[in-house]
Amino acid sequence: MVDALFLKRKATEIRKDLLKMIYEAGTGHTGSSLSNTDILTALYYGVMRIDPENPDWEDRDRYVQSKGHAVESYWAVLADKGFFPKDELSTFSQFGSRLIGHPNNKVPGVEMNTGALGHGLSISVGMALAGKKDNKSYKVYTLMGDGEQAEGSVWEAAMAASQYKLDNLVGIIDHNRLQITGSTADVMSNEPLDEKWRSFGWEVVEVDGNDVVELVNTFKKAPYVSGKPTMVLANTVKGKGISLAENEAGWHHRVPKKEEYEQAMDELTKQLEVLQ
Repeated sequence: MVDALFLKRKATEIRKDLLKMIYEAGTGHTGSSLSNTDILTALYYGVMRIDPENPDWEDRDRYVQSKGHAVESYWAVLADKGFFPKDELSTFSQFGSRLIGHPNNKVPGVEMNTGALGHGLSISVGMALAGKKDNKSYKVYTLMGDGEQAEGSVWEAAMAASQYKLDNLVGIIDHNRLQITGSTADVMSNEPLDEKWRSFGWEVVEVDGNDVVELVNTFKKAPYVSGKPTMVLANTVKGKGISLAENEAGWHHRVPKKEEYEQAMDELTKQLEVLQ
């Protein structure tokens, strides 16, 4: 049974944590992390089999954040789940910190370093193939950005996943239609994404990527077709949850000013009050 209220509160709390990290560090991908917060919340609090006390558990589900620049939500979730102390979030992007600006597998819970776009799905194909060969029941989840779909290596991995019938692999596209220099339609049009992925042999499911309950229910049903990898096309809003950042490409990599930070935190606090 999905606890909708818990999941919605958790997503809002994670947004507050990541915004505080970015503001205090003076750097970070604000819009991108706000965009994928509901996806991460659904996976880590409602779907994946993981054990923070035993992060290398052989039968754990695997998560690879190919969209590595949007790491702030990832760090906030891992800390909240207990993979490392939550007070370590205050060291984000500071000299000597392991919580750097992209996923770092020196941190418990992180499967693979990522950041150069286009690599995560290839890595995940290897993990899923290993699971098949070892007769393991774990699933592999991979989050990509929609701008990332311009990388050729994504489509090489897509072909391989279909060829090897990796129905234990779930790809996710954070489909907010914006990237650092503008809209994906203007920078490098990739539509129709659903038809492209189907043509590569994937089962495609389209969802509201900012509806954490819909996301949980969608992920739990995978695989939708035996012998086919699943692609979840998650339609999201860049900067979701903060009115001044929503649907604004300029917030891809921007730190809020003091008054913007206070406004954003006030909005998120009010959202939590509604969810009491």
